[in-house]
Amino acid sequence: MMARQLQIGACYLLALLCFAAPRVHAEPYLAVQLGLKCGQCHVNPTGGGLRTTFGDLFAQTVLPARHLATPLDNWTGQVGQYLRVGGDFRFEASLMQVPQARSVQQFAVAQTRVYVEADVIPNRLLAYVDEQVAPGGALNREAYLVYWSATHDWYLKAGQMYLPFGLRLQDQTAFVLNATGINMATPDQGVEFGWERGHWDGQLAVSNGTAGGAVSSNGKHYSTQLAFVESQWRVGLAANRNDQSGGAKNDYGIFGGLRTGPISWLAQAEITDDQGIAHSQGKQLATLLEANWLISRGNNLKITEEFLNPNRAVPNGEETRWSLVYEFTPLQFVQLRAGFRRNDGIPQDNSEHRRLYFIELHGFF
Repeated sequence: MMARQLQIGACYLLALLCFAAPRVHAEPYLAVQLGLKCGQCHVNPTGGGLRTTFGDLFAQTVLPARHLATPLDNWTGQVGQYLRVGGDFRFEASLMQVPQARSVQQFAVAQTRVYVEADVIPNRLLAYVDEQVAPGGALNREAYLVYWSATHDWYLKAGQMYLPFGLRLQDQTAFVLNATGINMATPDQGVEFGWERGHWDGQLAVSNGTAGGAVSSNGKHYSTQLAFVESQWRVGLAANRNDQSGGAKNDYGIFGGLRTGPISWLAQAEITDDQGIAHSQGKQLATLLEANWLISRGNNLKITEEFLNPNRAVPNGEETRWSLVYEFTPLQFVQLRAGFRRNDGIPQDNSEHRRLYFIELHGFF
């Protein structure tokens, strides 16, 4: 019990020091502002899902504009000695406008997820489950076992998992995520080897290549990335090959981040070649540039510019998307997001000239 209290106290102190150093924030952009790797705040070394003890304390003491004293102060998700839990809830009100079509207004539970981590052997062997319980019925996203080396400089993961490729963004509709097809809606079953030493962070995964679906061929999906992380900047390279029965799909990307005072920048560019699409029409180019401005504690302004060329063999088919999102975290465990997204593409295709307005309530623990 004393060791556990010392661990929580150390993480609490580290979170406060990070705030005092004026470099706050989360998501990939939070990692850039803190100068840390994704595995510092998330159980998954490549980011997303259940937060670590540090991530929980950071989200309660540093991220919100105000910390409200509650019986759950310093919540770390600990249930008993070897079990930790967490979750995310997102509810959204939106308005979609498309030229020459009726506007669509709706309320929707965008996502409800529950995370469970079992420390089978503390700091060495853990079992992890990420379960989406809404909307619709239960849907497993991740379920894997991880073995860490004694020095925590490498690990081996096996099960269903998110594949490593570039930035793990919160917005799953981003062009750079849809072009590769690698995102948090398309986990796959396989194995992953991870290597972390000093400033370096790398992963190599081999999976079925079916996004969790049934296997229909002997082809496999190979994903790898390598990143160098400094306190103010980071850069990485990623490559991906999916040996599909109808033709291989190859993806190559470069990604990075930079902190300039209160603004943290994210960038990613990638090319995709899907040989399963005839006449070389499966060649795509997608880019993302994002700025996150920490206006004040608990207040972040996100501006994103995206570009997609869905078929590099055909000229004038490009699509762009601009996003402006304001994120307000008034208290621990809750965040309000309000945003506007504008798509522009082929003039004669009304569906590529969408306007989206939304307000989102995000609860997390």
